[in-house]
Amino acid sequence: MRRVPAPLPSRAYDVLVGRGCLAGLGTALMRRCPGGKTVVCCDENVAALYLEQVRSSLRASGYEVSHIVIPAGEAQKDLARAEELYGVLYDRGLRRGDTVVALGGGVIGDLAGFVAATYQRGVRLAQVPTTLLAQVDAAVGGKVAVDFRAGKNYVGTFYQPWLVYIDLATLETLPVRELHSGAAEVAKYALLDGGELLGRVERLARGRLVAARVSETLVAACVARKVAVVAGDEREETGARAVLNLGHTVGHAVEAATGFSRYAHGEAVGLGLRASLWLSRRLCGMDARDEARGQALLDGLGLPRRLEAVPAAAVCELTHRDKKAGRDGVGYVLLDGLGSPRLNVRVPAELEREAVEWLLQR
Repeated sequence: MRRVPAPLPSRAYDVLVGRGCLAGLGTALMRRCPGGKTVVCCDENVAALYLEQVRSSLRASGYEVSHIVIPAGEAQKDLARAEELYGVLYDRGLRRGDTVVALGGGVIGDLAGFVAATYQRGVRLAQVPTTLLAQVDAAVGGKVAVDFRAGKNYVGTFYQPWLVYIDLATLETLPVRELHSGAAEVAKYALLDGGELLGRVERLARGRLVAARVSETLVAACVARKVAVVAGDEREETGARAVLNLGHTVGHAVEAATGFSRYAHGEAVGLGLRASLWLSRRLCGMDARDEARGQALLDGLGLPRRLEAVPAAAVCELTHRDKKAGRDGVGYVLLDGLGSPRLNVRVPAELEREAVEWLLQR
């Protein structure tokens, strides 16, 4: 397995990346969180595939194990579902020294992580991501949250896990659409890096994207890139962590404008990355060849080329409700060039509207 250390100010932990290693979860967790109860939280889809294997691994290492299974989908990530999970943890007598195991994709990681962070002011948390998007991004860095009304991740906090345990074999059971969706976050890190990681992702994009081609090296590189950013701005106090929002301002607005149902998160972020590349050429002087190279990367990873079924005005209205917006509007993350991000770029309303119209008309 590859080990990526996450030496964050509030808590240092390891991100372990392997393939076919899920049976070793209990042993790895016992080194970090010895003894006590574990409650595995997953959705119905993941439960059918991996719940019993995870339960067996935890039991074999000496944990008292129970589980919670909820329906799948972004609609579950709200305060009502969080309250239900609080009740389950209360009824099972969970204490601060016990562990919530978030087994699944970004929705489960965010929801179970938020519950673990706030129940009794914090119980232990292990992230066991089973989607590409969660493995390279959502499970790492300590952001946990639920959605509120039209706001994506509007209610949340920062809470680092005790362990992130990644088995790339779980990608083999992902629907093709979900694998491509996760590739959006891989593309984000490639565009931010502009160097070796970009070249590696471009090679991935030249062939058919299948789980077997997603390597430990690639996932570990994306994780290391995120950890390096988060270590310098764990709680978004200096502004440095904002670089990770590349593509997300428009992406989150697209999700909200379509009721969190038409586009998967990564698909919406892919559209946001396309808009960011378009804006970067016009506001930051990005070379046209770099813009074309970035768009070609997104094409090769199978991400949507065109925004459909939502008015541009609805998307633009929601960008200004972004939780990161200040009194003078939201600051975009754009690129001077591949590998050269620029933070806090104020985008004129008419140009933002033009960028979204461009997505609609491609």
